[in-house]
Amino acid sequence: MEPAVLTAPQTDTGRQSTTRFDAPDLLRGIVMVVMLLDHTRDFTHANAFKFDPTDLTQTSVALFLTRWITHYCAPLFVLLAGMAASFQQQRGKSTSELSAFLFKRGLWLCLLELIVVRALMFWMVAPTFFFLQVIWALGVSMICLSVLVRLPKGATLAIGVVIVVGHNLFDSIQIANWSGPPSPGPSAVGKLWMFLHQAGPFPIAGWPSPVVMTQYPVLPWIGVMALGWIIGWDYALPPERRKRVLLTTGAALTVAFLVIRATNIYGDPSPWSPQQSPAFTVLSFLNLTKYPPSLLYLLMTIGPGLMALSWFEGVAPDRRSGAARAFITFGRVPLFFYLLQWAYAKSAGFLLATVLGRDTSIYFQTPATFVWNERVGFSLVVTYVIWIAGVVLLYFPCRWFAGVKARRKDWWLSYV
Repeated sequence: MEPAVLTAPQTDTGRQSTTRFDAPDLLRGIVMVVMLLDHTRDFTHANAFKFDPTDLTQTSVALFLTRWITHYCAPLFVLLAGMAASFQQQRGKSTSELSAFLFKRGLWLCLLELIVVRALMFWMVAPTFFFLQVIWALGVSMICLSVLVRLPKGATLAIGVVIVVGHNLFDSIQIANWSGPPSPGPSAVGKLWMFLHQAGPFPIAGWPSPVVMTQYPVLPWIGVMALGWIIGWDYALPPERRKRVLLTTGAALTVAFLVIRATNIYGDPSPWSPQQSPAFTVLSFLNLTKYPPSLLYLLMTIGPGLMALSWFEGVAPDRRSGAARAFITFGRVPLFFYLLQWAYAKSAGFLLATVLGRDTSIYFQTPATFVWNERVGFSLVVTYVIWIAGVVLLYFPCRWFAGVKARRKDWWLSYV
């Protein structure tokens, strides 16, 4: 997830020059900023834990779309991480060097999720509850990619396609939900399946023991990262051809989403259906499964993401707007921004609740213990105000750290 600086052929004499591609950083920055909206909603909106904002029986159009737009974050974040791995090899890393780096960085990300991210999310140090989210999935996927990069690209592409297209065939395999203490939870095989393909909580070693919530089962994300690795090699193509490939691929994925979703035959465990109004019928069509991400969910998000990359490629760096340059800054320090935004979102919600006399007990609970009440959170308008303030506030430390990464080449900077 470093800035995309590649070595590409530029002359007829065989000499090479360094070319910087900022389109991936721009897209990554946009999805990171949108992600902050989702996490700000988690800690500030009155109904954040009362009901799922995509529950069509309880939600509003505004609340649904506030949640729906953030669906683009995780798939594009993981896809771009796979692309960044290919950028590193195109810059000169050997396969062995890249494989070792991906393995070590994957382990680091898993530890980061289990310790640092958990502390920022729940203000909890005691190892009693572990929430396995996108950084965990990213870390495990990197560890798997450290093996896949050693295979022929055709084999890696095939593995990625088979996982992304075929994993919904296993939707019917469901481990019984943990009923809570004193139930010991699923068997060892059941727990492994929940790590791979079924979201849900369970005690690690029977009750009482620490509880794990597998919010991001890793199997589909491994496929997404493998495909990102393959797509990243498009950046070795001449610019105009690269733009065409990205646009054509993105458009094909988007059309595939529309056609397959319309049939209600395959690709998502939740079919769409006509609703009480045309607007809610559209919402039903867009209401896809994220945990784990279904085939249609990935087509709906990755397709437009690739088309956006093609569009960004068509804008010269010196003609980018100030907003685009700010997004690029965020995109060059994604992990740094990710950690800061958790600290900001929760602290902002807690401070506002304290000042205005709202319930603050929720900030010291986990999803396993949360109890909603009427004194929780604020309106959606307040959520948006806090989100925009956070984008502005976090820009300044991110700009500073992006400068540090640009000026220095310390080994540890590639892990942050």
